Amino acid sequence: MQHPLHLAGLGRRTLLALGAGLALLPAVHAQAPAWPTKPLTMVVPWPPAGPSDIAARPLAKGLQDVLGQPVVIENKAGAGGNVGTAAVVQAPADGYTLLVTSSAPIAINGSLYKKMPFDAARDLVPVTNVLRMPLVLVVNPASGINDLAGLMAYVRNKPEGVSIANSGNGTPQHLTAELFRDAARLKLDHVPYKGSAPAISDVLAGHVPMMFDSLAAIMPHIKSGKVKAIAVTGAKRSALLPAVPTMAEGGVAGVESYAWYGFFAKAGTPQPVVDKLNAAALQVMKTPEFQRVLTDAGSEFVGDTPAHFAQFVKAETVKWDRIVKQSGATLD
Repeated sequence: MQHPLHLAGLGRRTLLALGAGLALLPAVHAQAPAWPTKPLTMVVPWPPAGPSDIAARPLAKGLQDVLGQPVVIENKAGAGGNVGTAAVVQAPADGYTLLVTSSAPIAINGSLYKKMPFDAARDLVPVTNVLRMPLVLVVNPASGINDLAGLMAYVRNKPEGVSIANSGNGTPQHLTAELFRDAARLKLDHVPYKGSAPAISDVLAGHVPMMFDSLAAIMPHIKSGKVKAIAVTGAKRSALLPAVPTMAEGGVAGVESYAWYGFFAKAGTPQPVVDKLNAAALQVMKTPEFQRVLTDAGSEFVGDTPAHFAQFVKAETVKWDRIVKQSGATLD
């Protein structure tokens, strides 16, 4: 009964103003539509049809279905992933320009390049891991090497050292070889190529006896018998290569390495938007379509919270910073 008495004591102008203000509330609420309200751009900082597309294309398609807006992929290659990543950093922090990339511009390039156009830890916010594939150490079958112990004996019997191919300076393939060389105390000569394909070609031809590569890239050649898998770099054996031991099982501890692909937004993106992107991505990754992508790539389900994925990225950055400094690798 106090409400009417209280209102009765208010002046006519006050009541009119109050009524007008209340009438505006629904209109103000209607002017704050839920995100997203327009198409999204997913930047892949690598050439089209590369390994990052294994993650980006099915994720983009699924997000489009879940979020109800088109998701357009833009490949912006250059400088080891730095060009496309910088484009995301320079875009507004509104969740409409996103990044799917391998680990290079996130956890490696900051140690390789003297000058960087961004600071990944400061300028990007992790959304979720998308794919995480162990690498596999392969040899040319003509080498006669059948296991990791045999490979290490082969290298130690060559005082001048043995060449090992990789897909380029500072790539996970290169740095995994450095990690292996350090852990096993071997003399390995790093031979960089412009991409995985030419490196594989030279191993197939016998010009270089061995290399590390991602399961997705090298698996067809393992199946055909053109290269022999010696060990995988995961914490456990791969379901795609159950008979191939891990590096630790083969006698070399401390060589755990993955080719991983993550989903990022610009730092400063509103947390509700980051959370919505995370929930949508995990929903996509649990679909049968994406599960097939994981199986074909040799990846387990690695959908994660933004906070936990950030911890993983930080640990990877520390690990590769040590290896880059130890190897002396640089790209400028």
